[in-house]
Amino acid sequence: MIATELKPSGAPVTASATLRERAEAFFKSLQDDICAALDQLDGAAKFHEDLWEREGGGGGRTRVMADGRIFEKGGVNFSSVHGLMPEKLAARMMPGEERTFYATGISLVIHPRSPMVPTVHANFRYLEQGSSAWFGGGADLTPYYPYREDAVHFHQTLKAACDQHHPDYYPRFKQWCDEYFFLPHRNETRGVSGIFFDYLKADEQTDLETVFAFVQTAGKAFLPAYLPIVERRQAEPYGDAEREFQLIRRGRYVEFNLVYDRGTVFGLETRGRTESILMSLPPLAKWVYDHRPLPGSREAEAMTFFTPQDWLGLNQSA
Repeated sequence: MIATELKPSGAPVTASATLRERAEAFFKSLQDDICAALDQLDGAAKFHEDLWEREGGGGGRTRVMADGRIFEKGGVNFSSVHGLMPEKLAARMMPGEERTFYATGISLVIHPRSPMVPTVHANFRYLEQGSSAWFGGGADLTPYYPYREDAVHFHQTLKAACDQHHPDYYPRFKQWCDEYFFLPHRNETRGVSGIFFDYLKADEQTDLETVFAFVQTAGKAFLPAYLPIVERRQAEPYGDAEREFQLIRRGRYVEFNLVYDRGTVFGLETRGRTESILMSLPPLAKWVYDHRPLPGSREAEAMTFFTPQDWLGLNQSA
């Protein structure tokens, strides 16, 4: 008898199901788990679900929280889309010449109300282009008033997930994250990094099932990486000055997502659902001309965090 597990919809997923089907079921389940945990932690607001269909093939379920006790705005999206990719986009963003594609995954951004609680982003995805298939994803933390112990906890949790599968994963994917979530026009990172990976395919050393196992471990590490930080910082006092700095730093988040983020470009140019794609943007942000924190201020100290760093001391000489 073939073992089965249940999708959130209740449909069985057998051991003989395709990788596409099992990846889709996992991402749906991960969306359920993350939304339930954030609902419980906030205690005031709940995620609202919006089901949608994509013209050209597929659809998804967008879940958005607004005006919560802790979370000012949050979105946790699941999608499963397919079709024919525009030729120019395929040439720019995806390897190979084939234009038929399938993509499924989860993408989330959480913007807390308090400047002492970091914004967080994560996404995990499975893609097919013609006969090729691969996984991508990661998670990164964007604090406004950073605490070193929070950055260390976030990285330690992700490293532990990576180490279950390959000792080279964390240093490789952490560097990739440092380089990807970087604003060249500001010469600063978006936050304190995390892990980022893309185009993880089958090769001579591994197969897609092994890669999928890693993606599942990484996805399940999101809640233990983030929730303890929220619980630790949610009661920290702050005032108008801290809120002002938070809104200015949120402006950097908007700049990255609209100028550099490949997921935003992919979603918009494949005619994805605009509201779901842009749910990553904060509800409020601010741009102040030539803003410079006062020397010696907490804001000036915060700026020292927004550069690639060895948070875990892995490269220290003995």
